[in-house]
Amino acid sequence: MVMTTVLWGGSFVFNKIGFREIPPVTFLFLRFTLAAFIMGLVSIRRLSGLNREIVRKGAIVGLALTAANLSFVLGVSGTSVSRAGFLNNLFVLIIPLLCFLVWRERVSRATSVGICLAVAGLWSLARGGAAGFTHGDLLSTICAVFIALHIIAVSKLLKDEDVYLVTLVQLIVVAVMGALLAFLFSPPLAPFGVVSAGALLYCALFPTVVCFTLQNIWQRYTTPAQAGLIYTLDPLWSMLGGFLILGERLSGGEWAGCALIFAGVAAPLVVKRIAERGRYFLEPGRK
Repeated sequence: MVMTTVLWGGSFVFNKIGFREIPPVTFLFLRFTLAAFIMGLVSIRRLSGLNREIVRKGAIVGLALTAANLSFVLGVSGTSVSRAGFLNNLFVLIIPLLCFLVWRERVSRATSVGICLAVAGLWSLARGGAAGFTHGDLLSTICAVFIALHIIAVSKLLKDEDVYLVTLVQLIVVAVMGALLAFLFSPPLAPFGVVSAGALLYCALFPTVVCFTLQNIWQRYTTPAQAGLIYTLDPLWSMLGGFLILGERLSGGEWAGCALIFAGVAAPLVVKRIAERGRYFLEPGRK
């Protein structure tokens, strides 16, 4: 699971590299078309189990995934990968908020404190950057909302369906929607070099096909709080990649904003993890 955060963090950097020659929406279309093809090969022996219910649920979840990835590529193209990584990670706090608004599920005190810290971080980011809070920052924040919606949709809709087939349907939906959006809004695709092709291959294979598979295999062996703590590493890797590969640098205000957002996301998860360990050791027979 830690490896998935490394691969996800790298996707910020490689998307940014690919955008130098490939328009963001076109990059989205090509990435998910290639990912769907690879996933189709992986799932070829399972295709006989594809049914109307898997297609229906996969399509619904795929639309949420489309919105998340569209806002992701547009956000990354308009801000630094460091800022985008921390803003995307706000989904951890947005999930309980959405669950409260729709299903009236209680928001814990720790989550409320985390939201306040994250808001302070957003304010610091807006004041710290030379251009303020850019359209890329706004889209990266919106992306966090769609990531939260995608995660909620998966948890509410998908139960015992074949993970590989559902993932395949999701990837196909994103590829089809990406093709439509690229046709309507992107400029014609010009020839691109080997570096952009490598970035495209990385994003199609590792943060898409491989990460989906690793997450679905290994997350079942941990608790939600522990998984959430592991996933908070994602923006740290994107920031490190932006620093080492793209030469990005943050101002003092931006560092403070990223630190506050990270603290806001991590603090409620730490509290949940401590509570889980407390319950574990209080169980009869534990020493």
